Amino acid sequence: MRAFGTGIRIAALRDEKVKKLRDGQRDSLEYLRAKLVAGEKYIWFHAASSGEFEQGRPMIEMIKRNYPDSRILLTFFSPSGYEVKKNFPLVDAVCYLPLDTPGNAARFLDIVNPSVAIFIKYEFWGNFLQQLRRRGVPTYIISAIFRPSQAFFKPWGGMMRSMLKCYTRIYVQDERSKALLAGIGIDNVTVAGDTRFDRVTDIMKGCKEIPEIKMMKERGGVMMVAGSTWEPDEANIIPYFNSHPGLKLIIAPHEVKPERIAAIESAITRKVYRLSSLTVEEAAVADCVIVDCYGKLSSIYTYGDIGYIGGGFGVGIHNINEAAVYGMPVIFGPNYRKFKEAIEMIAVGGAFTYRTGEEFDAIMGKLLSDPAFLESSGRKAADYVKHNLGATACIYADLDNVIAPNKD
Repeated sequence: MRAFGTGIRIAALRDEKVKKLRDGQRDSLEYLRAKLVAGEKYIWFHAASSGEFEQGRPMIEMIKRNYPDSRILLTFFSPSGYEVKKNFPLVDAVCYLPLDTPGNAARFLDIVNPSVAIFIKYEFWGNFLQQLRRRGVPTYIISAIFRPSQAFFKPWGGMMRSMLKCYTRIYVQDERSKALLAGIGIDNVTVAGDTRFDRVTDIMKGCKEIPEIKMMKERGGVMMVAGSTWEPDEANIIPYFNSHPGLKLIIAPHEVKPERIAAIESAITRKVYRLSSLTVEEAAVADCVIVDCYGKLSSIYTYGDIGYIGGGFGVGIHNINEAAVYGMPVIFGPNYRKFKEAIEMIAVGGAFTYRTGEEFDAIMGKLLSDPAFLESSGRKAADYVKHNLGATACIYADLDNVIAPNKD
């Protein structure tokens, strides 16, 4: 951890995102001393970034509905999560998790005085976990998923396995994860499912109308909504869109830096506009809209007929459920094997994957030429999401007794 901390300080000299991480970790304890009420107990949620936060959010919302006066602390590891959610209104404080050293862990827990700690999906910080265990703080991880390739299941993974023993209970997404953990002697495990299904359903119920996109949709044609795209995704999407006038496109790149937006704009040969400045008159003639701002994509999905999820040519795809819940088939690149929902949605016929431009063209050709196939695929995607609802309620039913205020 000390070497990691040194690496962060060096990288921060050149990288603005890492600089935010360094500064946030450094300032967290001082922030907490000033922000938290001394002597009060807090329910502590920790998420790596914004994606993991969305998995934990349904739990936070359920706690606040049932116990409005409960005090909640939310921490992040990544600037991508903190910068987007630092003003989240349902919690009392938001900050970075300090670097995972024994001293930081002890000081952090002295200040926070947590009644319960809830980690989300992939967060394993050994010093914090050991301190929580020594202090007798009920500690959980939710929406976790395990694979044989992870360090826990390797001969040299003893230190990682010891971290698992610090959790009061581990809530996993599937039976395979439970079986893997049982194989290394970890039995305090419950199969609860993935809270992301509950979250995307809540988002769908609360989506907001975007009049300009609605007008564009009502002009007819098939609408593809491409979310969280990267350059390799766009290298397949844009040429196909340019040559198929019956297709409309909403494209939301993962990064909305000016140079990225300009590059996408210059590659499109049809009528293209930016969402931030889109007028009703422009929407009436637009073939493509580039989403050059954050916070709109989840509502835009409601207008889609086909969803495209970016990241499949990089470290892994983004959230496919966010599009599938609206009843549209989803397409993504080849790096999806770490995502249970992607594998299962392909199996039921609600999702499609590809490696080459030719394969992408074939998938799009089938969806565009066969309306019945398009409708059926979208229905299968939505049904898959509905079938997997309920993880939040399952976990909450178990934890209500330790979450309730004034419980010792």
